[in-house]
Amino acid sequence: MEKLFKLKENGTSIFQEFNAGFTTFLTMLYIVPVNAIIMSSAGMPLDALLSATALITIFATILNGVWSNTPVAMSVGMGLNAYFTFGLVVGMQIPWQTALGVVFLSGIIFVALSFTNFRIWVLKSIPMDLRRAISAGIGTFISFIGLQQMGIIAKNDATLVALGDLSNAGAIVGVIGLFLVILFWAINIKGSFILAIISTSIIAWIFKLAPTPTEFFSLPSSISPIFFELDIISALSLSLLPVIITFFITDLFDSLGTLSGVGNRANIFKEDSKDGDIKLQKTLEIDAVATVAGSLAGVSTTTAFAESASGVEAGGRTGLTAVFTGLLFLLTLFMLPFFKSIPSNAIYPVLVMVGVLMFSELTKINFEDKAISIAVFFIVILMPLTYSITTGLAFGFIAYFFVKLIKREFKDINLGIIVLAIISVLSFVIKFVE
Repeated sequence: MEKLFKLKENGTSIFQEFNAGFTTFLTMLYIVPVNAIIMSSAGMPLDALLSATALITIFATILNGVWSNTPVAMSVGMGLNAYFTFGLVVGMQIPWQTALGVVFLSGIIFVALSFTNFRIWVLKSIPMDLRRAISAGIGTFISFIGLQQMGIIAKNDATLVALGDLSNAGAIVGVIGLFLVILFWAINIKGSFILAIISTSIIAWIFKLAPTPTEFFSLPSSISPIFFELDIISALSLSLLPVIITFFITDLFDSLGTLSGVGNRANIFKEDSKDGDIKLQKTLEIDAVATVAGSLAGVSTTTAFAESASGVEAGGRTGLTAVFTGLLFLLTLFMLPFFKSIPSNAIYPVLVMVGVLMFSELTKINFEDKAISIAVFFIVILMPLTYSITTGLAFGFIAYFFVKLIKREFKDINLGIIVLAIISVLSFVIKFVE
């Protein structure tokens, strides 16, 4: 174990790595019920989703720990799971099998390019501020979905949306959950998300706002209803090309952003360091492979989790932290009755809180640049208003390219921006032709 993970070299121990892995496990435990409930809205069976989410988390996290020797845990990414469900399946009326095909294809592209210097080209091509805007835009999108699903925001024929009926039992549970998740996060409680979910559920059960569970543990549920059910042929459509690229780009940016943040805390991916570059490269490779594996298992895009930072803060320095985290997720396979008993409106407040955290990326953006300012506005405002991450991205890239062009700031227009702008235009042309 010492030889595999180089514990002494990294100034850590088995106990320290276990403590860090347990901390990461607690902070991201919420993903199992949250992802399952979100994706079940696409018409997929909840039981199978609970097991599939746990299994892909175990697989990706342990594999990454062994392969890259970094304390980075992986699971189904927040944001793209909501886009998968509400953007593609509900919004575009795409069968969930086809949507899984889209995830698979984006993962294959990611795998192919993860073994090249493409990530470096992307980093140099797309301004950091636009990458931050993508994160903020997805934040507004998933927060809007969370508020809508809780009933706090409702459809209105006169104004499109309005305040929902807050006297409804479901909305009351949602408001309680939102209050608790903000409270626990604000006072820096570790595992604030899962603690808020459990607390909200208990309150809902006590006051008869949701059915009270009769059992909490059982044998794992089969994933056969969603295993290998993806439809790759239907996903190979010209009209879905922009969506495939959106999944790929978003996953890439999400991964790079997360790994950058976690790496800085633990000094893992040291700049101008061969060892740091190798670890980053290997982590991205597992991220890509896990996305492909996840689509086969029946879940949306898998990515590195920012909650890994909590394990790093607890002393995690090697892949053994990730291995312990993955092993602890084995417990979730036997918690099916408990997860099923959680009211959905105890889950959606977490979606809103995650959106808040992603939205905070706007504070780092330079709004003095006119092209950036306009592009960021379109990305952030149009993702929720059009119910589409793809549309927000397309408007943003086109706006950035257009403003830079008319201001003759040609030094800021590179091949990457040109290619993305062309793809963005084509995405609208394809819709118009259809």
